[in-house]
Amino acid sequence: MSIKVTWTFAPTEAYPRHSEGAFERVNDREIVFFYCRFHGGRGDNAACDLARCVSRNEGESWSEPETVLNASLFGTENVMSVSLIRMLNGDLGCVYLVKQTPAYNRIFLSRSRDGGKTFYRHTECTLPGREAWYVINNDRIERLSGGRLLIPVTFHRGGFGRDAYSFFDARGAACFLISDDDGETWHESADMVYPPFTNTRWGLQENGAVELRPGVLMGYSRTDKYCQYEYFSFDGGEHWTPAQPSRFTSPCSPMRIKRRPGTSELYAVWNPIPNYQGRVLTPSANDRTPLVYAVSRDEGRSWSTPAVIEGQEDHGYCYPALFFTKDNCLLVSYCAGGEEDGNILSRTNIARITL
Repeated sequence: MSIKVTWTFAPTEAYPRHSEGAFERVNDREIVFFYCRFHGGRGDNAACDLARCVSRNEGESWSEPETVLNASLFGTENVMSVSLIRMLNGDLGCVYLVKQTPAYNRIFLSRSRDGGKTFYRHTECTLPGREAWYVINNDRIERLSGGRLLIPVTFHRGGFGRDAYSFFDARGAACFLISDDDGETWHESADMVYPPFTNTRWGLQENGAVELRPGVLMGYSRTDKYCQYEYFSFDGGEHWTPAQPSRFTSPCSPMRIKRRPGTSELYAVWNPIPNYQGRVLTPSANDRTPLVYAVSRDEGRSWSTPAVIEGQEDHGYCYPALFFTKDNCLLVSYCAGGEEDGNILSRTNIARITL
């Protein structure tokens, strides 16, 4: 096994933040990588478009980025949190968040026939007319074994007060957007998963899901309870068990679990050290170090000893995306900023792990 950082998107004056990407193969020779390229500041609500790069050597190197989805298409300044997926007709599907107002987010699926250079259709996945604050993470959309598409979403209460100032409840609940016609129409899951605890600032946030066997899903969320919480569905994501603590200790930082195609192997990437009482925290790391991965070969019942991808104490690593190459490697993209970057979300690395 070897781990090598093969590419870095460093912040510049023009683009002070590069974050939250996703991979997909578009043909036998090319893998595309989409990510959020901010040009109006480093904050989550700063101006941001989606940029695209191409690799023709299984992730060893990448082309110069170019903007392919501009927020102005929706009359706003920020589109972010991108996921990519192959549609049944061969299109490249691109899912992302559109920030309309301080209290209203929408989620869209755009389709491309040319590997993501241009997009010819934009379908809203959130329910029209239901204004709410939805959050998705990068690299989150899943295609289940029966063809269903599933997007894990965090729902936050939000709106406008009497004085026209927006308010936002940071305590999240998990819900899921579901399509049974390859993204043409969407509905919300019958169940919403609420935090099973009190005394929380964040609730259940930045949710993900993975299919363990046909029809059986495991969902997971970051929390401020020293670990990821997990919950299960036995009907393809419509109904869910109550959330409970998982074996994945962590700070309030997102995890990603993904199946290696055609195998029984699940790969998890996360920050394993929780923000416990007495832990020395470096402001530039924001408690998100180290970043590790582990593998399960028994549908998540047990996991290997974690291996460190990166672990500098003064850097933070988060928002991973996973992709398996044809030459037996795992590509992992993740935010990797340190003090010199001004923000842990400003820099993104791509690591290539030989399996």
